[in-house]
Amino acid sequence: MKKAPDCSNMSDVRTEIDRIDRALVDLLAERWTYVDRAWIFKRSPEEASVPWRNKEVIEKVRNRAEKTGMPPEMAEALWRLIIGWGIQYEEERLKKE
Repeated sequence: MKKAPDCSNMSDVRTEIDRIDRALVDLLAERWTYVDRAWIFKRSPEEASVPWRNKEVIEKVRNRAEKTGMPPEMAEALWRLIIGWGIQYEEERLKKE
C-alpha cells in the first residue's frame, strides 16, 4: 500500500486505485447484506421506510466526506444512487410478499 504522494508513476497510481476499488466493492457488498435483511423488517408498518432516515444517512456521508477531503457533492450523489437501489430492491421484495 502506497499513499498517493508516494506513487512515482501511473502504474503505482493504478495499482492503488485497483486495491481501493476491491475494498470498496467488498464494503458495498457487506452493506448490501444489511439492505437485503432490512426489507424483512419493513414488512411491519412500524418499521416501514422513513424519509428522515435517508436524509440522516446523506448528512452523515456528506460530513464524513468533508472531513476526509472528498467532495461532499460527489459523496451525496453516490449515496443517493446506493440508497435508491436499496429502496427499489426493498419495494420489489415487498410487492412479492
